[in-house]
Amino acid sequence: MNLPEPSHFIEQIINGDLTKGMPKEKLRFRFPPEPNGYLHIGHAKAICINFGLGEKYNAPVNLRFDDTNPEAEEQEFVDSIREDLEWLGFTWDKECYASDYFQQLYDWAVQMIKDGKAYVDDQSSEEITEQRKTPFEDGIESPYRNRSIEENLELFEKMKNGEVEEGKHVLRAKIDMTSPNMNMRDPVMYRTLNKAHHRTGTDWKIYPMYDWAHGESDFIEGISHSLCSLEFENHRPLYNWYIEQVSDENDFTPKQREFARGNVSYLITSKRKLRKLVEEGIVDGWDDPRMPTISGLRRRGYTPESIKAFWDKAGVSKRDNLIDISLLEYTIKDQLNAIAPRVFAVLDPVKLVIENYPEGQVEELIIENNPEDESAGDRVVPFTRELYIERDDFMEEAPKKFFRLSLDQEVRLKGAYFVKATRVDKDENGKITTIYATYDPETKSGSNTEASKRKVKGTLHWVSAEQNIPITVNLYDRLFTVESPDGDKETDFMDLINPNSLEVVKGYGEPSLKDAKPEDKFQFQRIGYFAVDKDSTPENIIFNRTVPLRDTWAKKK
Repeated sequence: MNLPEPSHFIEQIINGDLTKGMPKEKLRFRFPPEPNGYLHIGHAKAICINFGLGEKYNAPVNLRFDDTNPEAEEQEFVDSIREDLEWLGFTWDKECYASDYFQQLYDWAVQMIKDGKAYVDDQSSEEITEQRKTPFEDGIESPYRNRSIEENLELFEKMKNGEVEEGKHVLRAKIDMTSPNMNMRDPVMYRTLNKAHHRTGTDWKIYPMYDWAHGESDFIEGISHSLCSLEFENHRPLYNWYIEQVSDENDFTPKQREFARGNVSYLITSKRKLRKLVEEGIVDGWDDPRMPTISGLRRRGYTPESIKAFWDKAGVSKRDNLIDISLLEYTIKDQLNAIAPRVFAVLDPVKLVIENYPEGQVEELIIENNPEDESAGDRVVPFTRELYIERDDFMEEAPKKFFRLSLDQEVRLKGAYFVKATRVDKDENGKITTIYATYDPETKSGSNTEASKRKVKGTLHWVSAEQNIPITVNLYDRLFTVESPDGDKETDFMDLINPNSLEVVKGYGEPSLKDAKPEDKFQFQRIGYFAVDKDSTPENIIFNRTVPLRDTWAKKK
């Protein structure tokens, strides 16, 4: 059998199983999100692993919603998960739901009661936790552990029918209260919950716990390899035990294996904490560009290719580690450098008046769209007597290593001419309002004159003050001020929020930007990469900063 060359340990496991005789047609993977929030960058790792395996081994991949908790799940989250997967470019074979199997799971639970392997417990969750003790001492058996089969069946039926008070009973598996693995100490299989489900309505008054529903769903769907994050490694014996109760020796059963979570510096991937950020208005919804959600990254300007490339470079490991966010930023810069058109935009404008340039003249300059892509062509940018440049690009009295515009120092205006500043106007507070300059008409870019070959130390971008597009720009930065906002259990992550994670500025862009559509991506020359926001309109074009050209956080560190 010719097998693909493995690139990580999970593929080595799969190749080993195939070599030992597993039929290749039995390969089937799944991505099992819980619809209680939006998918985030950590989920993207699991997505890339599972769907990547499907592509590599030409095997189907199921999308299965783990919808066993109606208190937290909503149709909105189901829809967003579908949309994110499609945007990433992945296609699933079957769309499944744990709720599809509620009746089968219930029937199996009834059989386990009849086999003496499950019982109804009347204790509170606090009492059950207390009786489990610690891994270093034996647990205490529930006083209800040896209820008769008949009584257990009767109580479980009442739980199902909603004839008992919510929370009064749970169904527990009868395994081993002395096991060193705490997950095996009579885990809860069902709890009573009088809440409507987004798919089954009010049909059910009991809902299965994750460990019970997850493995059995894998078994029902014929999943060959159930891949999950490392936190579930200690759950694997329970996963196997549950499947053993409903299968026989001739059945094909799934194999659970674990990989390290996708932890990225300066980000939080706890859906509970992300929900808190949304509910307390710290961010503008689940798709806020500061959020680590896939929809937030998309709105910020990230691409499916960059997210896949990030996880490909980060690799698949068995040990949890914190991946530097600079790798994520590198992957999007690397891609956008190749594909994003270059444009001129000025975000903190000050007026530059070229006094010896003819008044009223508009010169149409031909400027390349992307030096990395010859096929991207050129565009026309209007050049006029009055321009805007970045305020930081001028100093009256400049230090030796300041290579931008200053009095009596010559610089090139990108794609245009050499200019030399001569004087300034200031307001009553001493702030510069206008810079006056002269230009050398023999220095036009591309003219190949001797004058144009003079060496100057700086090149500035600019926008015509007479022909431009007003723009709103969201300068997004990292949402947290520390690398591991989840790392210190003594510190509330809400105290680590970066107060400067968003600065909104008004600027000017070159006229070509008037046709920009949501999700269009550009490089604002000398500034960074930007994407058009979904709320942008022709009357108010809004750009979100994806990533700056220079990593200012590296300097801080």
